[in-house]
Amino acid sequence: MPKLNVAPTKSNLLGLQRQLEFAEEGYDLLEQKRQILIFELMSRLARAEEAERRVGDAVGHAFTALNAATLDIGARALEEAAFAVSMRHEVSLSDDRLMGMGVPKIALKEEPMGVRFGLGGTSSNTDVAMSRFVDLLPSLAELAELVNAVMRLARELRRTQRRCNALSKIFIPQYRETIDYIVGSLEERERESLIILKMIRDRLGEEASGRGQGP
Repeated sequence: MPKLNVAPTKSNLLGLQRQLEFAEEGYDLLEQKRQILIFELMSRLARAEEAERRVGDAVGHAFTALNAATLDIGARALEEAAFAVSMRHEVSLSDDRLMGMGVPKIALKEEPMGVRFGLGGTSSNTDVAMSRFVDLLPSLAELAELVNAVMRLARELRRTQRRCNALSKIFIPQYRETIDYIVGSLEERERESLIILKMIRDRLGEEASGRGQGP
């Protein structure tokens, strides 16, 4: 990793040491965040897979009942019966906060069902089919919430991983290499100064000795 292009001075050394400390603290915090995101992602992913399995089973049962109702009264009569029933569902969205990120929450509110079909020209299978499709809605809302959360968590995890990599593989090594370079340069400069100072002292000592041996 190439070092930063800075002059090897004590002030730059102190500044880089502070920046390195800040970068290392930032990396530690990001690594903690990354671990939490991984845990939350895996937890919600497992729940999403289970919810998807339940929804798949429920959809299969609902369509089985729908096929039975269609055989009982026919597709046209079933469609007319469905349009005759009015139901209202309200969906509200909100965000939970996790590590500064919004994680979606979906709330489904439905009016209690009164008379479903039970009218002339329908059958018990018609009621069963409607019940099964209506009962699907909370599971679908839960699945949508979990899938959305998984996507957001995965996106945030990738972003956090990129920042961790940038610090651990680029910035922190650059700071350390530059600090080592400056420390080495300052030590070399100090050694040179000591050598020059010793030479001056030796020269002055020789001159003093020469004057002491004069006539």
